[in-house]
Amino acid sequence: MERGDGGSPRFHVSVLPAETLEWMQPGEGRFIIDGTLGGGGHSEAFLRAGARVLGVDRDPEALAHASARLAPFGERFRCWQGNFADLRDNPGVQGDERADGLLLDLGVSSRQLDAAGRGFSFRGDGPLDMRMGPDAAMTAAELVNEIDEAGLARLIRELGEEPRARRIAAAIVEARARKPFERTGELAECIERTIGRRGRIHPATKTFQAIRMRVNDELGSLERALEASVDLLKPGGRLLVITFHSLEDRMVKRFMQDRSRQWLDRPEWPEPRPNPRWTFRLPCRKAIAPSESEIRVNPRARSAKLRVAELLDTAVPRT
Repeated sequence: MERGDGGSPRFHVSVLPAETLEWMQPGEGRFIIDGTLGGGGHSEAFLRAGARVLGVDRDPEALAHASARLAPFGERFRCWQGNFADLRDNPGVQGDERADGLLLDLGVSSRQLDAAGRGFSFRGDGPLDMRMGPDAAMTAAELVNEIDEAGLARLIRELGEEPRARRIAAAIVEARARKPFERTGELAECIERTIGRRGRIHPATKTFQAIRMRVNDELGSLERALEASVDLLKPGGRLLVITFHSLEDRMVKRFMQDRSRQWLDRPEWPEPRPNPRWTFRLPCRKAIAPSESEIRVNPRARSAKLRVAELLDTAVPRT
């Protein structure tokens, strides 16, 4: 991890770096798309191994920092500002070349969390924003102040997996009728007053997560990116996805399992049938977790899971 002049982390710390390098297998002549460039840690490892890299990120600030970090690699590194889910619709971005590997490292970066002005966290008071990039349709404040109570409760329950979602939603709606929410501290304090605080985890954590995921359409973007991976990768190319959230991991797991079954079978069928969505094989069938030593150095890695799929030689891209 590199540090700025003030001693604070300058770049997001990449999780599972050794495992990602092992399963991506970068090398001379290989082309890798880093769909979530962030601070550029994973991309730097791919470049040092000799690969060419296209770095993608919604956040122009992240792109600027990573591009400066990776400038010594010259033309082997290119970047594009946008949502990784839109890559298939912009073939010119990758030069119409299908990739040997696609990495998606999901969630919010440490850099974004630590910047109070971005509004992702309640650890420092800031504007209630949470947009990962300028393409987001709304800010967190607009969402919190405009969504109806039932919709807010459903959002917090489903995306935050928060069992006290109805109480939190009711309290937010009551409070915003007096004064709309503008700051992260205001929202965090409202939630803490409503459900209290026990233990080390702040009671607003799950609600903030749910709001951030909706503002940035994180599950929708992931679904689109997974479907697009068949068109972005060349035969034998590898898809690596790092998740930090159970909803994301379940989506990735279901996608990879569904696409790696050659045959489908149901009790009412007389015999198994070919799976028309069979496009991947799984070189590693289980999720890969970080080591205890990595977690000690980078506690954020604790919830990380890496899943790997490899595009079959017989896979047919979308026409």
